[in-house]
Amino acid sequence: MFPRLPPATRALLLINIALFLLDKLTGRLLSALGALRPLGAGFEPWQLITYAFLHENLAHIFFNMFALFMFGSALEQFCGSRRFSVYYLACVLAAAATQLAVLAATGSVEETIGASGGVFGLLLAFAIFFPREKLLLYFAIPMPAWLFVTLYGVLELYLGVTGRQGDVAHFAHLGGMLGGAAVILYWRARGAVRY
Repeated sequence: MFPRLPPATRALLLINIALFLLDKLTGRLLSALGALRPLGAGFEPWQLITYAFLHENLAHIFFNMFALFMFGSALEQFCGSRRFSVYYLACVLAAAATQLAVLAATGSVEETIGASGGVFGLLLAFAIFFPREKLLLYFAIPMPAWLFVTLYGVLELYLGVTGRQGDVAHFAHLGGMLGGAAVILYWRARGAVRY
């Protein structure tokens, strides 16, 4: 099954897993260097990318990679590897920029890691390109992708504004979705993607 994955999705999965294992083996040295830190509090430009390839624990990487596997494969086959890679990178960068803005506005010095910003961009694209595809809420309740992703986005906004689940970068998730929306609108304006 793994060899049948499109190349960019397969590469992202392998890189994330390899870096997770290497980070654990080195006593979190990669996280110390690559986590996204607030401006003026240890921020380095490479962190705009590296944070998205680092994960806190097994559950963190499992759920992100599961979503990448599920949605990335379909999107890469639909868009092509090059366009998919550009899209994913744009979502990662938009998530980082959004998170940095929120950290600056709140004065927080929390660091951010994880592929969730890119993954949320993939969720948005899946809902746009495959709106009627059924997804299972809580692995039991079927609903169309557009509704699932809309509800998930509203939940992320609620959790971010209320500060619940403070250890989760909800605004980075939303930033990934916003970055994805901007790319899709750009593609649509240029007639690069039809849906």
